[in-house]
Amino acid sequence: MKQDEKTKQRIYTLSIADVYPHYIAKVERKGHTKKEVDEVTCWLTGYSQKQLEEQLKKGTDFETFFVKAPHLNPSRKLIKGVICGIRVEDIKDPIIQAVRYLDKLVDEVAHGRPMEKILRK
Repeated sequence: MKQDEKTKQRIYTLSIADVYPHYIAKVERKGHTKKEVDEVTCWLTGYSQKQLEEQLKKGTDFETFFVKAPHLNPSRKLIKGVICGIRVEDIKDPIIQAVRYLDKLVDEVAHGRPMEKILRK
């Protein structure tokens, strides 16, 4: 198995609940809140706050989290930039792209970007 396939497989099976505390810690170190992370996550996926909490409690993997998302926000295509050295808009795999969109949104929260800009309003 090639390295790209290993990475892809790992991201698909990684639980959102395992990564979520790292998102929270990242934004809190910069003076921001869990509420902001939840807001951008719900905006991206269409999950309600209650549905998001259920997914976290169940330990849903990233692939299922995004495949079963109620409504991926069409404005997500406006998210541009580099995450892990790769431009998010150039990622071909839709699940990996969705994960990187979420990473990018969390980065923007951590850097104090105004929420209306993060949510592409």
